[in-house]
Amino acid sequence: MADTVSDTYNRRVYPLDAHALTEEQIAVAFAMTSRSPESFDEIARQVSQEKAAGFHERWVLGYGHASVAEHAVVHLAVENISRLAADTLEDNRLASYTEKSSRYQVLPSDGYHVPQELAGQPVLGRVYRAACQRLFQVYQHCLEGCQQYLRSVTPQEAGERENAYRLRLRRIATDSCRALLPAATLTNIGVTANARVLEHAITKLLSSELVEEQDLGKELKREARRITPTLIKYAEPNAYLRHVAQQQSEMAGELAGESGAAALQPSGGKVRLVHWDVQAEARVVTALLYRGSHLGYGELWDRVQAMDAAQRQDVIGRCLSQLGPHDAPVRELEMVDYTFELILDYGAYREFKRHRMQSYLAQPLAVVHGYCTPGLLAVSGLQREFAAALEEAEAAFAQVREFSPSVAQYLVTHAHYRRVLTKLNLRECYHLFKMRVSSQAHESIRAPMFQALELARQTHPSLFQHLHLRS
Repeated sequence: MADTVSDTYNRRVYPLDAHALTEEQIAVAFAMTSRSPESFDEIARQVSQEKAAGFHERWVLGYGHASVAEHAVVHLAVENISRLAADTLEDNRLASYTEKSSRYQVLPSDGYHVPQELAGQPVLGRVYRAACQRLFQVYQHCLEGCQQYLRSVTPQEAGERENAYRLRLRRIATDSCRALLPAATLTNIGVTANARVLEHAITKLLSSELVEEQDLGKELKREARRITPTLIKYAEPNAYLRHVAQQQSEMAGELAGESGAAALQPSGGKVRLVHWDVQAEARVVTALLYRGSHLGYGELWDRVQAMDAAQRQDVIGRCLSQLGPHDAPVRELEMVDYTFELILDYGAYREFKRHRMQSYLAQPLAVVHGYCTPGLLAVSGLQREFAAALEEAEAAFAQVREFSPSVAQYLVTHAHYRRVLTKLNLRECYHLFKMRVSSQAHESIRAPMFQALELARQTHPSLFQHLHLRS
């Protein structure tokens, strides 16, 4: 017998047909359930496209009920944008992105963006193009050299076909040689976002200082409006976002006593734990006890404060000891935050930022912190060519930076270091460390993540003893 709520109301779970309804109609059908007693499919039958537009104009745009726009989902294919613009596009928590991988593909030698800002600067334009071309030439050269070296030291496995063997070695080579690629490198991204998030993403792009990002915002708006003509209608450049970016740039120059390249100074260690909660253990224990209790937080906090270390560890152990390597820990771990300052190479940063539940602040791309040399390039005897190409890129960066610090960022390679500040809770720490210290993670992100994990473990050993890393 079917499980029922009552004799009258049977449980129903069903999709609204995205082929029969527009995304805006689906959003209205879900939104109207707050005021209509009818079923979703009955509401949907009554909602025309014109009625959907009118509803959104009144309630979403007029009265600010923006959450309704979250029911309209847009899938967009974005091709041939720079990695730099991709970073801005992907800087939104509640969206999904799948990007062209430089670990699994060999990129074409002309696959880089030339910023429109240089159109009126013929000398700088030639400097910029020459630097990019040189980086891609050395990229191709190093790919060949690394594969030759790997073939000499990596035996073909029993039963492994020649094509599979060749592809395996190529993937190892591309994984290291991508360090040469500049931020101007073109990429493709599949984007899935709801209309509310997409409108915010478009607004940020339209408010950018870079022409490429402004143009990308216009194209996203145009294409998204084919799907949700009303909900993304008013995405426009935001004066406040532009003002804040300008003020931050000016204040950075004032703080250093001067503006420009001379204000940049190399930094020391690669990973620092700069802030943490000195009562983190007590906060986690209180949170773990809170959900199953009827006591107020204050009373539970006082009881936890009266516990000794063994009692607190017993609470933590009873709740976390059965946590498996693929399990997500409970939300109670979100009550504690850690703030790290990291210096990551740009390639590692682009993987790190995929953990969008954290709050991260990245400084502008620059060459001041130096760069990392992939181990494979060193043992393959290609370090000299690698270093020469990066030095040429740095020289070009310095020239373009005199014209525009923002445009100069396109010339920063994936090997160059970038400083990042991030705040993440204990629960996200578990996810980040499990993902990024595994053997499958890229070598350039594994080392700093190991350092961050060790700093956290040393600070709060009881909170990290149940974190099981993946092999």
